[in-house]
Amino acid sequence: MKKYLPILRESDFFAAMSDDEILKALDCINAHPTKATRDQYVLRAGDSTENMGLLLSGSALIVQEDLWGHRNIMTKIAPGGFFAEPFAILPDVALNISVVANEDCHILFLNLKKMLTVCPSACQHHNKLIQNLVAVLSKKILLFNDKITHMSKRTTGDKIMSYLSSESVRQCSLEFDIPFNRQQLADYLCVDRAAMSVEISKLQKAGLLESHRNHFKLFTENHI
Repeated sequence: MKKYLPILRESDFFAAMSDDEILKALDCINAHPTKATRDQYVLRAGDSTENMGLLLSGSALIVQEDLWGHRNIMTKIAPGGFFAEPFAILPDVALNISVVANEDCHILFLNLKKMLTVCPSACQHHNKLIQNLVAVLSKKILLFNDKITHMSKRTTGDKIMSYLSSESVRQCSLEFDIPFNRQQLADYLCVDRAAMSVEISKLQKAGLLESHRNHFKLFTENHI
């Protein structure tokens, strides 16, 4: 597990932990690595799991799909990010989301049932993991709250600007890259891609933004 330490040190789940504590914690919660190729389902809706996933490399999408194949992207996971935490805490609850590899990736699965069981050694790193898990879940709630905010806007243009404004604030810049391509952005905002492209063109003509693929620049005053 030592080869994974560089990414684990940067992970919120192992915040304030030494390398030695991280390695002991990984053993304590039965951590095991796996690989996934692009477009492979890591977890499917309807599955159940005791394991939370931690992305070590690549990227993955958290999606909801209906019977007709319509996809709603909940979020995109980058290295150091997590997925399936709530379901790992409640392993009897079936997943209502799927996790799909957006590109070839390495994943570390962590058994939360083991973590939430009283540790016979009463180890300090065990307590730190529980505290860090609460922080991870809190941040995930805030992310989904942002998505609800964007989707609650009445028009496609308003949804786009709500999302871009949020990204601008998050990245502390009026010029930034977003983690989605155009189809993924449409799926994230639950809008038609063609309609979204039309609205982005209108926003550019109105002098509110400039865009090229996943790169955007916003203007606080009309820029025509």
